[in-house]
Amino acid sequence: MVDWLIRLGEPPSGGRRPRLRIIALPHAGGWPTAFRPWRSVLPEDVELLVGQLPGRGRRVDEPSLRQVDPLVDGLARAVADLDPAPYVVVGHSFGSVLGYELTRAMERRGRPPRLLVVSARQPPSFPSEPPFAHLHSDADLLAHLLEIGGMAPEWTDRPDFVRLVLAAVRADLEAMETYRRPLSGTDVPILSLGAHDDPVVVADRLHLWSLETTGAFHRLMFTGGHFYLYEPAVAATVAQHLETLRVLSGRLPRNCRTPRR
Repeated sequence: MVDWLIRLGEPPSGGRRPRLRIIALPHAGGWPTAFRPWRSVLPEDVELLVGQLPGRGRRVDEPSLRQVDPLVDGLARAVADLDPAPYVVVGHSFGSVLGYELTRAMERRGRPPRLLVVSARQPPSFPSEPPFAHLHSDADLLAHLLEIGGMAPEWTDRPDFVRLVLAAVRADLEAMETYRRPLSGTDVPILSLGAHDDPVVVADRLHLWSLETTGAFHRLMFTGGHFYLYEPAVAATVAQHLETLRVLSGRLPRNCRTPRR
């Protein structure tokens, strides 16, 4: 059976149903282990499942997919097969695109998440523009990853590993850069996250995620570059914010309600 979702950590003790389930979707080329710091700060009764796309993790021998739709289809089927429990979708960078479309797919199935958390990605109303990164040479793509902190310099001494990473990154970038906004948004509340010092994202655009939902909208800003979300301190702050927003009760305050376009 194909594992589109990988659990990080142990399930709740005693066979109990999780109080909350987090479906986390990493950045372009990201492996499930990217969200490992989150496990250390989440309560035991919060289950953390991370997306495992073809071409990485235990699926490293599978060819990567280069379009958003088949990726979302696989993820949606995996989420639909889970035992019912309140859940939140968290996406980082490319994962925000997948998270947004996964949320819409689960709405159509009648099992929407309580909240969509998008991080380090401009809203769909700003499509990617050329020059497209997925068309860069391996050397230029590697240089870009090193510049933004997407690859540790010591990994460049492992050419086979670098080749695998670049193939997955390139496929995800192609999916992201050819993605176009759907005609309708979502009714699920959105929490938009970003870093003031992110070299990849225009921080002033992050509030425009409010246009993608008819529900509540909130925004939190941090520092730490493009990959700030994987820091334990940030994860702890986001987890606390989920409690503040009363995600578990389903009663999110609507301090910013904007019609969909």
